[in-house]
Amino acid sequence: MPNTKSAKRKVKKVAKQALKNKFWKRRAKLASKKMEAALKKNNKKEILSYYSEFQSELMKAVKQGVIKKKSASRKISRVSQKIKNLKK
Repeated sequence: MPNTKSAKRKVKKVAKQALKNKFWKRRAKLASKKMEAALKKNNKKEILSYYSEFQSELMKAVKQGVIKKKSASRKISRVSQKIKNLKK
């Protein structure tokens, strides 16, 4: 239990931040899973239509500080490479 007034405020702040982090991390994970599902279907039209939204979700999570920029870039790059290697 926090003893001081500032410690009590800090507990509230950390709880709020944890909730925010969980929200953005979940959105990024869902975007990744949706992209992987689209890649498994091998439907290039669907993949290309979702690709920009996928990038956007990851970069929003980066902007919020939930995931690191290089991690998001690596994921985007790998998906991009898979799209590039898809058979038409």
